[in-house]
Amino acid sequence: MRIDLHTHSTASDGTDTPAELVRNAAAAGLDVVALTDHDSTRGHAEATAALPAGLTLVTGAELSCRLDGVGLHMLAYLFDPDEPELARERELVRDDRVPRARAMVGKLQELGVAIEWDRVARIAGDGSVGRPHIASALMELGVVESVSDAFTSDWLADDGRAYVEKHELDPFDAIRLVKAAGGVTVFAHPGAAKRGETVPESALAKLAAAGLDGIEVDHMDHDGPTRARLRGLAAELGLLTTGSSDYHGSRKTVQLGEFTTDPEIYGEITRRATGAFPVPGAGGSPRP
Repeated sequence: MRIDLHTHSTASDGTDTPAELVRNAAAAGLDVVALTDHDSTRGHAEATAALPAGLTLVTGAELSCRLDGVGLHMLAYLFDPDEPELARERELVRDDRVPRARAMVGKLQELGVAIEWDRVARIAGDGSVGRPHIASALMELGVVESVSDAFTSDWLADDGRAYVEKHELDPFDAIRLVKAAGGVTVFAHPGAAKRGETVPESALAKLAAAGLDGIEVDHMDHDGPTRARLRGLAAELGLLTTGSSDYHGSRKTVQLGEFTTDPEIYGEITRRATGAFPVPGAGGSPRP
């Protein structure tokens, strides 16, 4: 089985619609794909309706969190999307996205960048606007060569000149809320230092004690030594280890299935979940 547990669609900051994403996942030879848009479950219905036979969909979201001033992302799988407290927190994060993005555009203008809000809004479309959309606008303007190049201290990284904070969950609250909604939590790309400051690895023990289920180890932003170190920490703390592409369509170079999760780990995730269950493909476009 080929299992990719971290992807994004146009419901947040990817470039594939949810329907395109599941069709592309099947074409890439995946057996299981998770749709984990930022703080949103809006793409799940479309992905489910288009799900090709032979492909299983894991519903989820990537929750925006902050610990001691450092941003981190928490992957939440197979939770009940209608659980009111978690739904309310996701809504608070989403509602803060437009004012925050406008403020970052304002900062960029103060730095002499000829960027307009209309350009960012066009790129975001119906998705939840975020830094990748602003990064794409900077790329269009020739300010940076790639989206990744915008996530530096010069521009949009957490310590960047144009960075603006947003409403984010405490990760301990996120774990509690996802658990209460029957879901499973995995710390996304915890060692992605090139994105900015990361949560100290000493915090992993506290998160594990609070009920964290796993950490994403095999990821494009982790080099070999980082993966080995994280795998060792996971073993010490009894955490599951996942691998995922963090696919964003054409916004990033990584491809679907470039990193995958062991089937036994996937089985354990589904065993622990009670809020929702994987959706087997029975319709949509036929699998190639």
